[in-house]
Amino acid sequence: MTRRSVPITTAAVLAGAFAAGALVGPAFAAGSITVASWGGAFQAAERKAFFQPAAKALGIVIKEDTTNGIADVRAQVKADAVKWDVTEQGSNTCAQLQSEGLVEPLDYGVITNTKGIEPTLVSSHWVGIIYYSTIIGWSTETYGQNGPQSWADFWDTKKFPGSRASYAKPYYNLEAALIADGVPFDKVYPTLETPEGQDRAFAKIAEIKPSVAVWWRSGAQSAQLIKDGEVDALAIWNGRISSAIKDGAKAAFTFNQGVFDFDCLVVPKGAPHKALAMKAINQFLAPGNQALLPRYISYGPVNLDAFETGLITPEQAAQVNSSPQNAKVQFVLNPNFWVGRYDKLQERFDELIQE
Repeated sequence: MTRRSVPITTAAVLAGAFAAGALVGPAFAAGSITVASWGGAFQAAERKAFFQPAAKALGIVIKEDTTNGIADVRAQVKADAVKWDVTEQGSNTCAQLQSEGLVEPLDYGVITNTKGIEPTLVSSHWVGIIYYSTIIGWSTETYGQNGPQSWADFWDTKKFPGSRASYAKPYYNLEAALIADGVPFDKVYPTLETPEGQDRAFAKIAEIKPSVAVWWRSGAQSAQLIKDGEVDALAIWNGRISSAIKDGAKAAFTFNQGVFDFDCLVVPKGAPHKALAMKAINQFLAPGNQALLPRYISYGPVNLDAFETGLITPEQAAQVNSSPQNAKVQFVLNPNFWVGRYDKLQERFDELIQE
């Protein structure tokens, strides 16, 4: 949740005005649904870009709640007390919920706004909703504007001497390690699916470990590291470093070889208004609504047709992680790889970074 809580203008006002359970939509609506997202500034941005336009287009009321992740969905479904019609979750969580049989299949006869979405983000039981990226950022006091431009550069502490920071999770790190070791994008997961490939990735992480001063555990922590100049280069979520720079951090970043990840939408098993939920999801994915997101927060539309609407200026597009010019240089994380593998790889990762 922390990765998405990036401050935006009037966020506090919006959050107060639209507390959990607040209504969005016309006074006389033909039905209602409840949508749960991550709260705070992130949900305030989605409210303006997705929820309010969808409520108006469908003539419904959209009630809002907040989620803490997979445990909430499991609890509601297993107690046969589902109160959410749609919930946003992380990519790994969506795949896991599908594997556990806790979400409804999506109706792609109704959800038709998927043409501009990367096919790997359109699953039988979930669909992507926003993109964020783990990218390479650096201190401009250390490297000026010419910091590490690739994961190979990030690993090269002779060419780019100094301290590093990265996320305390195996995902992003294993993918970046293989890319740094010369594995092409399209061979990363086939390599990771083998024991030898996993050994290769962990060996590469072991190379850089002596230079990693901090394994950060929250987006706020990563942003503070670059604001305070505690590290020279770091892997960081794009929204976090963009916000830090706006707040005065002496930093820069590149989208090159960023690891694209995404949030996705699911309909919990037994959702009370399943049919209406499908219509709302279709509206959330509409190019015109997706194009509104960058106005309010530094994360990208998953529907790349948003960039054809004329609603995103060239200046905005240059800063959006999923714009065509930035998307083409990034690697898309595959959440299905992590289903059934995450716990074992996290344990091995923890052992390595704690040695």
